[in-house]
Amino acid sequence: MDESKAHNIIAALANGVDPLTGKVFPADSPYQAPDIVRALYVAAQVLDAKVRNPGRAKGELPANAGKPWNDDEDRRLLVQFDNGQSVQELARAHARTVAGIQARLERHGRLQPQAGQERGHPQPGPARTPPATTGRGRNSTQ
Repeated sequence: MDESKAHNIIAALANGVDPLTGKVFPADSPYQAPDIVRALYVAAQVLDAKVRNPGRAKGELPANAGKPWNDDEDRRLLVQFDNGQSVQELARAHARTVAGIQARLERHGRLQPQAGQERGHPQPGPARTPPATTGRGRNSTQ
């Protein structure tokens, strides 16, 4: 049985529905007992996460996650980032986590940490200053 089908069966049981007939279980059914319903919801959540993220079971990390960086890998990372590779692509290429790549790019000034920023959506590095104006715009004094 695949995990998706197992998830559907457990979710139905957690909702008090017989997955085979679609009928609601009677109030005295074990599937209506609070502890059993809670346990089924926990199992459904675990399976749901596994179905949505196959291959990313809890505790499964890329091969280089947490390992020290060397100068060569740092140089390759910065060149690849400067050439337009996304953080996700870099994470796969370096066998590291997205958070690890973001932290390294922040350390090297390529990404700028933002207050309240979600880790999955980095902002580009140091803000560039706009080009100098010639003083001939609308608001300039001549």
